[in-house]
Amino acid sequence: MDAGNRGTRRIVVGVSGSLGSIAALHHAVERARCTGAEVLAVLAWEPPGGEYGYRRAPCPSLLDTCRQLAEERLRTAVETAFACCPADVRLSTLVVRGRPDEVLVRTADREDDLLVVGRGPRSLLRRVVHRPVVAPCIARASCPVLVVPQPPLLRDLEAVHRRNAWRLPLAARELGEESQGRSLR
Repeated sequence: MDAGNRGTRRIVVGVSGSLGSIAALHHAVERARCTGAEVLAVLAWEPPGGEYGYRRAPCPSLLDTCRQLAEERLRTAVETAFACCPADVRLSTLVVRGRPDEVLVRTADREDDLLVVGRGPRSLLRRVVHRPVVAPCIARASCPVLVVPQPPLLRDLEAVHRRNAWRLPLAARELGEESQGRSLR
C-alpha cells in the first residue's frame, strides 16, 4: 500500500451506466480492496429538459418516474459490473437529483475522500450533447480526483461504429490487429 492510498476512507465513484463509468466502478472497487475504503457509487439525474424545463412545467409524477429510472439504471450498472455486490468491499449506492459534476463534488466533500470518474466522450458533438463532468470535478473537488481512461474495448467499438456510420469497409483482421497492437505497447 502506498502512502497516497493510506488515508482514503471513502471512494466516491460517478456511475452513469456507460462503459466508461463501469470501468471507473471496477477501478474504485479494486482500489478499495487495497486500501480497505468503502465505495459509494453515485448516479446523478435531472428531469427531462433540466431544472429550468421542470420549473416551467412541473410534474411531480414525472419526477417520481425519473428517480425510479435512475435507481434502476444504477442497480443495473452495479449488476453489470459485478453480477452481485462484491463481498469483500463495502459498496453502497446513492441516487441524487442534480448535475453530475455538482453532485459528485458535493458528495466527495471530505479531504480523505477519493473521487473516481470515467473518461467521458472526446468528440466535440458528444461533449456538446453530454455536459463534461471530468473537468469541473477536477477544478472544484476538495479531494483528489482519479480519472479512469476509456477501456480499449470501448475505443474499438466506437471505431467500428464510426466505420459503420460512414459505411466504410472493415476487415475483421484489422480490428484484431488494432487490439493486438495496443496490448503489445
